[in-house]
Amino acid sequence: MYLTKLLKGSALSALAVAMAMTAQPAEAEAQSRGFENRGEQMQARQNQRSERRANRGQARGERRANRQQSRSERRGNRQEARGERRGNRQEARGEQRGERREARREVRTDNREFRQTQRQAREAPARARNERRAERRGERRAERRGERRAERRQDRRAERRTERRADQRADRRADRRADRRGAYRDGRRDGRRAERRDQRREYRDNRRGYRDGRRGYRDGRRDGYRDGRRGYRNERRGYRNGYRAGVRDHRRWNRQWRKHNRYNWYNHRRANRSIFRLGRYYSPYRSYRYSRLSIGFYLDSLFFSSRYYINDPWRYRLPEVYGPYRWVRYYDDAVLVDTYTGEVVDVIYDIFW
Repeated sequence: MYLTKLLKGSALSALAVAMAMTAQPAEAEAQSRGFENRGEQMQARQNQRSERRANRGQARGERRANRQQSRSERRGNRQEARGERRGNRQEARGEQRGERREARREVRTDNREFRQTQRQAREAPARARNERRAERRGERRAERRGERRAERRQDRRAERRTERRADQRADRRADRRADRRGAYRDGRRDGRRAERRDQRREYRDNRRGYRDGRRGYRDGRRDGYRDGRRGYRNERRGYRNGYRAGVRDHRRWNRQWRKHNRYNWYNHRRANRSIFRLGRYYSPYRSYRYSRLSIGFYLDSLFFSSRYYINDPWRYRLPEVYGPYRWVRYYDDAVLVDTYTGEVVDVIYDIFW
């Protein structure tokens, strides 16, 4: 701007100087040199025009340069403003993203806590069931242990009884044999003595002694025969009693069937639940209620009548029975009863539905 003003001022001063120089000649010189002045004026005008054009071109260039500078400055300012705006926007976006992330995290934590509470609420009955099952398993294990101990005790008692009976039988046999031997020896000695006496009497008294000897011989023979018959009868009785006791011991119920996998009724019930659903149990007495039975308990005959028989124990993976034993339903339990005495020999609790 200052350059254009200076140029304009210098051009005007030059024109003023030129006009002052041209205004001084005299009128004569002016008339003679009229044509020359006109030419000079024309040249001066052309020079002024050229100077003006140059000044105008310079001014235009300066203006263009100034405009370009101002435009570049504006562009720079705009770019700086845009950069600042972008930075502010990115900062705001980052802050918004951080806030959103925090909100999402809070929502996720709330959802997780809610899910955990729901899971705990859902798992609470399952945990209670598992605890109940564990308690039932513990009770069943304790019952099984008690049953095994009772079975072992009974087996030991039975073994001791059989041993005692065998010892008693052996002692009795030995005593009988000793008594027989002693009786035989005593009878033989007495017989010999009697024969000698009879011979002496026969020798002394002839026929009378002989008759007395015969009578004594007959009496001794009868007594020996009777004693022999009595011993034989006693032996037969002991043999019968021993045979019966042996048969009873052989036919005693064996509770070791639970160790065999083919009698695993628990797994069979899980696979076939409908088979173990027998319906409602009707007690033979109206006022009677369920009471947990144990081995050694004696039942009334109405509880093991034919209407309560389990005729197909193989269907429930129960062992086959023999002798006087019979599987009977007692509410939801399966009870093995001795039908002769009513004694409970074996029990399976909660087998039916």
